[in-house]
Amino acid sequence: MTLSLQLSVSDWLAFFQHFLSLSLLAVGGAIITAPDMHRFLVDENHWLTEQQFSSSIALAQAAPGPNVLFVGLMGWNVGLNAGAGLGGGWISVGLSAMGLVLSLLGVMLPSSILTYTTTRWAHRHRDNRAVKAFKLGMAPVVIALLVSTGWLLTASHNQIARDLPLWLLTLTSVGLVWRTRIHLLWLIGGGAVIGALGWV
Repeated sequence: MTLSLQLSVSDWLAFFQHFLSLSLLAVGGAIITAPDMHRFLVDENHWLTEQQFSSSIALAQAAPGPNVLFVGLMGWNVGLNAGAGLGGGWISVGLSAMGLVLSLLGVMLPSSILTYTTTRWAHRHRDNRAVKAFKLGMAPVVIALLVSTGWLLTASHNQIARDLPLWLLTLTSVGLVWRTRIHLLWLIGGGAVIGALGWV
């Protein structure tokens, strides 16, 4: 399901600026910024549907390659919605490509520059007490942001009867990851089968 949007130049600029700002929060990976992307793209601006948002993350996580690809898929879908969906022809393809480039460039440029400069500095000062404390202090922040992303993806429907199987699947997956040595790809595959069967 696609939306039909009319995005102005200022909308595209706000889109790009939002991803630039999220880039600086992506400590531990871009996936931890998903709750704020959801707020901006789905709740506030209605540029993506709930299904497009969740599908972008699911597809990128299941595909080989870096998990930041979900950001590009979200940008692609925003462009697709701005171009009147698949029936929009070359305009739709062009807007989708622009959304993909703007979102990926926005989320990767600041964090790449920051990572390059701070990593070199931190490596030179790795024995500094403040550097060690910063690294230890960031661990709970990253874990909390990952939990909020999982919460967002699990409770996105606001329908208790529909959400219960998702909660059970999430808790089962967390337990299996925590207590066993089952590879994550088996869990992803199992989730894909369960989804294809319509159980969640």
